[in-house]
Amino acid sequence: MKSVFVTVGTTSFDDLIATVSSPAALQVLRSRGYQKLVLQVGRGELKPAPRSSPAVAVEAFRFKDSLAEDLRRADLVISHAGAGSCLETLEKGKPLVVVINEKLMNNHQLELAKQLHRDGHVICCNCSTLVETLETMDLTTLKPFPPGQPEKFALFLDKVVGFQ
Repeated sequence: MKSVFVTVGTTSFDDLIATVSSPAALQVLRSRGYQKLVLQVGRGELKPAPRSSPAVAVEAFRFKDSLAEDLRRADLVISHAGAGSCLETLEKGKPLVVVINEKLMNNHQLELAKQLHRDGHVICCNCSTLVETLETMDLTTLKPFPPGQPEKFALFLDKVVGFQ
């Protein structure tokens, strides 16, 4: 069963949860062959009830000690642009759609997402373009992230957020 895992990390990003669990998004995911949607909703107000629809089965939880198993099981990951979530997903070799939270001030996540997109490691969008992105995405174009180089990632982050 092909599955999608959505993570917002330790934050709240209700716009992402609402968009990805909308009927339009579920229909697109189903048309792409996905049958299960697992949502890690963090501190958000929105926590969709588990349901099984003709489109996609939906499960949701707030937090777990580790997301490693959810990431391992996923065929596609949709994530906020937090550095930890992006790095963990990329290190697992999973295709990643990064959704930028445009409501954040001083949005270093935007810089990170854009750089990872420019380097060909992720597909990048915002909530208003997520459904279209899911419809048109070509996951075969994504380049693997070089494994096991946390110091390079740290330098990359420093560059992106302007510490260098």
